[in-house]
Formats: sequence, structure tokens, C-alpha cells
Amino acid sequence: MSQLQNPFVTGGYIAPEYFCDREQETGQVLKNIRNGNNVTLISTRRMGKSGLIRHCFNQTEITKNHTTFFVDIYATKSLNDFVFLLSKNIFNQLKSTGRKVWENFLITLKSVRPEISFDEQGIPSLGLGIGDIHKPEASLDEIFQFLNASAKPCIIAIDEFQQIVKYPEGNIEALLRTHIQQSPQTRFIFSGSHQHIMGEMFHSSARPFFASTSTIHLNAIEREKYTEFAQKQFKAHNKEITAQTIEKIYNLFEGVTWYIQKTLNTLFGETAERTCCNVEMVDNTIRLIIDSNKYIYSENMFRLPDKQGKLLISIAKDHKVPTPTSSGFVKRHNLVSASSVQAALKGLLEKEFVTRDENGYAVYDKFFEIWLRENY
Repeated sequence: MSQLQNPFVTGGYIAPEYFCDREQETGQVLKNIRNGNNVTLISTRRMGKSGLIRHCFNQTEITKNHTTFFVDIYATKSLNDFVFLLSKNIFNQLKSTGRKVWENFLITLKSVRPEISFDEQGIPSLGLGIGDIHKPEASLDEIFQFLNASAKPCIIAIDEFQQIVKYPEGNIEALLRTHIQQSPQTRFIFSGSHQHIMGEMFHSSARPFFASTSTIHLNAIEREKYTEFAQKQFKAHNKEITAQTIEKIYNLFEGVTWYIQKTLNTLFGETAERTCCNVEMVDNTIRLIIDSNKYIYSENMFRLPDKQGKLLISIAKDHKVPTPTSSGFVKRHNLVSASSVQAALKGLLEKEFVTRDENGYAVYDKFFEIWLRENY
């Protein structure tokens, strides 16, 4: 593969040489797949779950022995959406495996009967819309029939899996669990960023997926590993970066992968060949990133109801808030009452301006958090 102009990738997975560490987690995923286990992968958002899954899919033992599918269901709102997206992703992945394979898939989808068109290079395109899924449960059954009849074992990764609990249909967990139990040669990776919801789904004895997978919690990459990775990438392009620079970025964003990558990406672009990126450059670089989004941040605040906006600012100022409804937090930030905070917090969580983990609540976008502290 040719060398990337900027090796700090901020969108998607490119190749192993641009992927930092995760050797232990990769080994855990592969070992579970090898031994016939499904996997639940949990972490905060932007920690690198999707990249890890695609990195695992890129390993020789997977590419040689399995057909892999990756489906991000973050934007889905119903079983209909889920089945539509799963169908499209399976077809798009099968396009490169030969006409017979994807034709077999379409033949199996008897409840849909989608149309196929071809471009000038003869590459097929699936003419399927959400409105074509009239009987989603029947279509889902047909999809699993295809997977069970596949010549090669399949691995399906479903990203943001906690989204299914929001579907209006109340039986989705049980429905999927039943299909999965009846699919012995297909392995599943369930990835999610809402840690408390994913924990309840897979660790509560009252839920269908209880004790059905091996759980891997994705934590921050060790700072030393990131330092080694970043310095290697700079050196490969005839540049340097000090360990102190990486340490400052790492600590500022608490090891969250995407924010480190974004900052390093920008720093790399600001560093000329045969020069060294030093710690004094970090603040200006973060300012560049924040300034490029300041109009979006202003618009976000303008659209938020007053109580939600005040609570968001208060959480940003405290960085991490274990109990936003506590009297100390309410009084310190001159908020109206614990009950109004509770209502505002619910709205911020639903809009995903705020995220929650075992340590409390925080602003989801760390660059937005910095902007809020500086402007309010």
C-alpha cells in the first residue's frame, strides 16, 4: 500500500500500519471467534471499537476462513430500518465475491424481491428502499436462512447495538437472540458505546442476551504505545515529535483515541519536513480545530432549551459530574433545582450532548467541552 500523506487516520480503517496497538484486544476477539463464541465489545464512543473490528476482519485467519459483514445501526429507529440496513450491507459485501453468491442472496429474499441495476463497469447496485421492507420479521428470517446456508462461516459485527432497545417493536432482543441461537456457523460481534445499556442487555439475567457472549471492555491505549506509534509515523515522513507533546495530548483527552488522532493529524499537517513538533504547538493546534467548529457549537447552544444549555455548561466546567442532581452541584452552578436538572439531563442524554459512564456524566464532544469552558 502506498504511504498516506497524513498517517493519522480520523475516519475509518485503512491498513494495519496506520492502526495503533490493540494487540491484546485483537487477540481476544480472534480467540473467541476461533472457539465459536460471540463477542460483546463495550467502550465509550470514539475509543476505536469500529477500527478494532475492521482490524480483526483484516487478519489473515479471518479473511481466509470467513465472510465478514459490518453494520452500523446508530441511525436506525425500527426493525424495518435494521433489516433494510443489514440487507444492503450484506449485498454490498457480497458484490466482490461473484455473481452467483449475491444472486443466491437475492433469491433468498423472497419477501422483498429487489431490483438490480449495473453501472458501466458491470458492478451491480441494489435497488432497495426502506419502503420495500413490508414484512421485516419475514425478511430477517430469510437473511438468517442465507447465512446458515453460506459456504463459508460468517461474522457479523453490529455497531451501536444498544440502538435496538429504542425500537418501537418490543421483542427485538428476543427475536434476534432466537435467530442467533439457530445460526451455529455465524459469529456475532455486538459493539456499543452506551455502557450502562449494553451492560444491562448482556449481564442482566432478565434479558434475552444474558450470558450469551464474551465481553471485552475497550479501554484507552497505553500512553507509551501511542508515543511509540506517533513517533514512528512522524519519522517515516522525515519529521519528529517529542514524547512530551504526545503526553500532553494524551492526558488532555484521557486517552480517547479519536481526539488524539484528530490532534495528531492536525499537528502532523502543521509540522514541516525535517522539523520537530513540540509541546508549544499543541494549544494552537487545538485552537485551530475548535475554531473550525465554533459556528456549529454556537448553533448547538442556540437551539438548546435554556435549562439544558445551563446544565451542559455546568457539566463542561466540572469536566466529570458523578451526580448532577446533588445539592452541591446544583448550588455551585446556580441551577434551579434537582428536579429541573433531572429533566434537562434526560434531554441532553437523548440528544447525546452528554455521555455517561461508571464515573459520571461528561460532555460527549471534548472539543465542544473546551469551547464551552472558554466561552461561558
